[in-house]
Amino acid sequence: MARGNKVYASQEKEAARPTAADQTTSLNDQTDLNVTVYNSNIALIRDVRNLALPSGTFRLKFMDIAATVNPATVHFRSLNEPDKLGVIEQNYEYDLLEPAKLLHKYVGKEVTLVRSYQENGTTKREEIKATLLSDNNGPVWKIGNDIVTGMYAESYRFPEVPANLYERPTLLMSLENSGARKQQVEASYLANNLSWNADYVLTVARDDKNADLDGWVTVVNNSGTAFHNARLQLVAGELNRVPSESRIRAMDEARALSAKAAAPQFQQEAFSEYHLYSLGRKTSVEDKENKQISLLQGSGVPVEKIFMVNGQSYYYRNQQNPGAPLKDPVMVYYKFKNEEKAGLGIPLPAGNVRVYQKDSKGGILFAGEDRIDHTPKDENVNIHIGNAFDVVAEHKQTDYKRIDTHTWEMEFEVTLRNHKDAPVTVQVNEPIGGDWDMLYSSYKYTKTAAFAAQFIVPVAKDGTSVLKYRIRAKW
Repeated sequence: MARGNKVYASQEKEAARPTAADQTTSLNDQTDLNVTVYNSNIALIRDVRNLALPSGTFRLKFMDIAATVNPATVHFRSLNEPDKLGVIEQNYEYDLLEPAKLLHKYVGKEVTLVRSYQENGTTKREEIKATLLSDNNGPVWKIGNDIVTGMYAESYRFPEVPANLYERPTLLMSLENSGARKQQVEASYLANNLSWNADYVLTVARDDKNADLDGWVTVVNNSGTAFHNARLQLVAGELNRVPSESRIRAMDEARALSAKAAAPQFQQEAFSEYHLYSLGRKTSVEDKENKQISLLQGSGVPVEKIFMVNGQSYYYRNQQNPGAPLKDPVMVYYKFKNEEKAGLGIPLPAGNVRVYQKDSKGGILFAGEDRIDHTPKDENVNIHIGNAFDVVAEHKQTDYKRIDTHTWEMEFEVTLRNHKDAPVTVQVNEPIGGDWDMLYSSYKYTKTAAFAAQFIVPVAKDGTSVLKYRIRAKW
């Protein structure tokens, strides 16, 4: 009969008849633990334990696993004799010990009811032996020859925990061992409700020329189980799966004000079409815990502040009230390159970027936030922090002429007013439909896409610049 990891009987509730006593393993036997957390709210758990196993067929209670384990993903094997330890059946026992379930398991059995009563001004306690007949919408007891309902009791006493009720999540496996008694085994499985995300703090200098970037990862454990002294790995990327049925800003500000952040603690490597980040030390993640660990630190990263106006495509489909200007928001971005010479150069996992900047007295102020996608090295990162207060853009159509059935000429004027005490350069992006030609423009333009033109317009401090252009379009 083949052994190893091969499952050679159905994974059903009835276990094969054992030839040796049941065995139990807990965290006391654990020698290694690896937790690999993915972006998609799952984690791969690899739990290694040293066990003393009998020969022949026996049942093993593998305790202290994640409560959110996916039983179909469990993979159990011997690491030193994989061909001599085989899995016959395996079940996940999730009927966990709690008062209501414990009482329900004792239907048909005797329970001791404990309650207090007063006698001559003294509180006394009595214990009543009763058989639980039913536990549907309340217990029904047999006490002596009487059937009793609604009986008050301060507590129940049970002689033992039923065999089919477990104090903590447990894998119950029927195994066959033809090898050595001492075995190093590994149980691996996928568990839900473990996730991680990246957060970044970009602290921009007063002159908007450079910034410090600190990256952090937050591991969230809602699996129902703590993981102690574990090797932690994080996987970034879009994982395909078959479908189944204000505190933060305060922490960011503290990081931005700190003179020196902790050194990054993760080693990064490519893995398939993803990126793997391995923590260089062991750590513990408690249940219901959010753990934050430093991912990267970049100092003096060159940044560029960009003022951008995006026109609307409907400007070019019909008359837009000639003479009446339309106001467009002037969006503000910070742009930097994820490159090694800037102190970065590692793949950046998707996450929120919160931007801070010092005021004239050195205090840190929150300046906006944006979300970035997974960003490979040597790619640009653009962070939209909001709209400019002191830079105004007005868009006006100054001419609209029909040349023939399918051809129109239109002329536009974009007025940019800068109320800041420093000059700015505004990037004006105009979406233009149809088969178009630029007949005239007061500033040089670039055809950035089939239906888009971009103008770079400098505006003096407390000054005004007017962009004028005329197009001919065919539809």
